[in-house]
Order: sequence, then structure tokens, then C-alpha cells
Amino acid sequence: MHPMLNIAVRAARTAGKVIVRSFEQLDKVEIESKGTNDFVSSVDINAEEAIIETIRKSYPDHTIICEESGISQGSNDDYQWIIDPLDGTTNFVKGIPHFAVSIALKVKGKLDQAVIFDPIRGELFTASRGKGAQLNGFRIRVKNHKELSGTVIATGFPFKHKQHTQAYMAMFGALFAKTSDMRRAGSAALDLAYVAAGRVDGFFEIGLKPWDTAAGELLVIEAGGLVTDFTGGHNQTKSGNIVASSTRLQKEILKEIRPHLGEALSK
Repeated sequence: MHPMLNIAVRAARTAGKVIVRSFEQLDKVEIESKGTNDFVSSVDINAEEAIIETIRKSYPDHTIICEESGISQGSNDDYQWIIDPLDGTTNFVKGIPHFAVSIALKVKGKLDQAVIFDPIRGELFTASRGKGAQLNGFRIRVKNHKELSGTVIATGFPFKHKQHTQAYMAMFGALFAKTSDMRRAGSAALDLAYVAAGRVDGFFEIGLKPWDTAAGELLVIEAGGLVTDFTGGHNQTKSGNIVASSTRLQKEILKEIRPHLGEALSK
């Protein structure tokens, strides 16, 4: 295992212990609203601190970009850690056992290492650039469907961007008519990990942040898949609009999405 991936795994497992302990005592978890339909818990903050501490011990000069605490600039900006300590906070606070720790490392602007850890199931998804993707040490691959018929597509509702509800529902309807079924599970990181593992055949969502998708994006690519924005370009990190699947299926998903984009979602 790459030394930096090893540190990311250690950080994710440490955060996972914090999360599981709190999940067993949800009545003691403090929850605050940090925006419209957007929540942060004391567990997000504690898990994030545990991750930062683990990374800083080994790499004190690296930059760390976190969902809760923002950017901690290091003296060596060639290395950027992108962290979501608890992706699926709403599931967590409701007692739904589907959430994950997401940690990615960019080296000179390119995704290099990725970890998504589901502490409830004990599932560790990892990827290193050019080395493939694994689940608990075993190689994983995207499912190589050629058409939408028979597929299951994961998605996330635009609950923070309800101005896009109409466009989103049109996309959902177009895809739902041609797929076997759709899934909305509540963690974009796990949705992407599941695409990489072939558990779902594709994924799309509007308005995500880099910490939601960075680790999952590398997992999908290293599992033989494709990640783009809604136009088939590579602006997904800035736009937050993301599609992930096998290369062939991606064309079919994009074909159904494109007619409903409008100006706001075409960027």
C-alpha cells in the first residue's frame, strides 16, 4: 500500500471509531443548522479533528481542505488532502446506518489517493492513481453495461438547490423510464464507491462539493469507469454536477440528462 494511502486509511478508521461510538449514543449528539437543509453535528467536527491530527503527524506541511473547518494552508501546496469526515450526516442524525468517511489526496492538482470508509459495515474502499481500486483489499470494477435497460442508477435529490427541482425531476423521469430502478441512499461518497464496486451501474447529482466527490471520483476512474459533468466535460469539481458510470453507459445517461439542463446546469 502507498505510504500516503496508508495514512489516509489510518485517519479514516480513527474517524470511523469516533462516528460509531456516537451512533450508539445519538441522544448525546449535538446538531446545528449551518444553512438551508444543511446540518452539522458534533460528530462531524470530532471526526474531522481526528483525521487532521492523523495526517498532520505524518505530513505537517500539507494543505488540508475540510468540509467543516475549511482550508488549512500548508507550506507545501502540491499536496492537498480533501476531507469529508461524515458524508451522510442527515442519515447519521436520523439513525439510518448509511454514511461514510471520505478522504482524497491531490498531488500537483491530480487525484492520487482515495479512501471511503463505511464504519458500520466495515467496508474500506481504496484507490491509488494508476493502481486500480479495491474493497477490503480485493479488486473492484464498474459494471460495463451498454444500455440503460436493466440498470440501477443512484442519485441524490438537490435538497440544497431546490431551484433546480424541476430540471432534476425531468432528468430523473427520463432515466427512470429506461432503467430497471433508481436509488437515493443519502451519501454521495458511498454512491460513487458503489458505482466503482459494480453495486449500482451509475450515479448523477446536482450541486455537490469537492469533499463529497473527490475520493469517489478516483475510485470510479481506477475501477475502469468515467466521471464527467452533465455536458460530458470535466468541470464537475467546479459545477458540482456529476455523472459516473462505465464509459459506454455514460453516453446513454448524458443523452437523457442533456435535454433538461437549461443554462444554469450547462456550466
